[in-house]
Order: sequence, then structure tokens, then C-alpha cells
Amino acid sequence: MDFNFIFLFLDSVFLEDNGIFGFLGAGNGAVMGSADPWVKGVILTAFGVTGFGILLNIFNALVRKKMVDQTKLQRIMKETRSWQKERMSAMRSKDQEKINTLNKKSSYMNKMSMEMMQMNMRPMMITFVPLILIFYFVLPVLFSHLVAQSPISLNVIPGGFFDLTCTAAKAANPEDVCANQENALFLWAWYFLASIAFSGIIMKLTKTSMSPS
Repeated sequence: MDFNFIFLFLDSVFLEDNGIFGFLGAGNGAVMGSADPWVKGVILTAFGVTGFGILLNIFNALVRKKMVDQTKLQRIMKETRSWQKERMSAMRSKDQEKINTLNKKSSYMNKMSMEMMQMNMRPMMITFVPLILIFYFVLPVLFSHLVAQSPISLNVIPGGFFDLTCTAAKAANPEDVCANQENALFLWAWYFLASIAFSGIIMKLTKTSMSPS
């Protein structure tokens, strides 16, 4: 599984002055974006935000390629996954002898998993600050609050804390950024979706995938 897009999302969560829920479009907080952006027009804005998503994914991939031993990482991932599959298979078949044998390697596999986690987290020490600066000083100035129009609501997470699109209630409020624009996508949501769409492709092309090849 590729976790890069998750890191990008988490990097940006704490940027809004009104707190995490304001950033995510919930509650009374302001959402990411500008009422008078430099880049105007839905098409230019959509392509611009997508471009930032691609460039930041490339930046992350290049940092990973430089800082992480991909050969070693792939070896550890394959070994860990193979051990997990064997253990699950033995547990399903109730082969106690094999389970006992595999359990003897638990400490070693836990050590390998911890090392793998450290290798994956190391690039974050380099990429975190640039991402914060770009999200806080660049994107909200360049682009509007709403980036694109969705034909349907994308608010699939209950609770209203992670709204990707404007709700009917917000669209009915003339003072809200969503006024008369039900199902419009927030700036952060469009970036988030663009990162999801391209992160795996970029990792494959740069050979920095977090999945065993």
C-alpha cells in the first residue's frame, strides 16, 4: 500500500488559523483558499492544484529515492509479507508445529518492521517543512476556496468532519464560501484527490514504491 498521499494530507491538516476542523471544512472555521485568488477560473484552478499535487509527489519521491535504500526496503517488505502470509496460513490450517516455528521469528520480524517504518519516515524530516510552507503561504493565495464542481456529493465520511464537497446546508447559507454551490470541491479536497490519483504512478515511475515489487 502507498502511504505517501496520506503523509501529504496529514502534513497539511494543522495549517488553518481556525484549527483542524476549520481546515477540513467543518464547523465555523474558514476553509483553505482565497476569496480573491491570483489564479481565476475553474479550469485553470483545477489544473493548477493538480499540478501542485504532482510536483509535490515528485519532490517526495526524489527525496525518498535519495534517502532510502530501496533494495533493502523491498527485501524487508517481501520478507515481512511472506512471513505474515505463512503465519496466517498456518493459523487457518491450525498447524501448531508450523505456528510455533514461525513464532520463533516474531522478534526478528518485529525488528524488521520497525526498521522499515523508520526508513519510510526518514524522508518526512526533509519534506515536512517545505510542504507546510507551500500549503500555508502559496496554495491559499493562488487558488480559490472551491476548485471544481462534482456531480454528486463526495462526503462519504460520517460526522461532517471531512467534507470534500459543499453540503446543501452550506450552499443555502449566503455568507458561506459554498453559497449556491452545492457539491463544489474544496481546495484541499481537490489536492487530496489529485495526490491519491498520481502518487502511486509517480512512485512506480521513480521506483520508490512502498509496496513490494
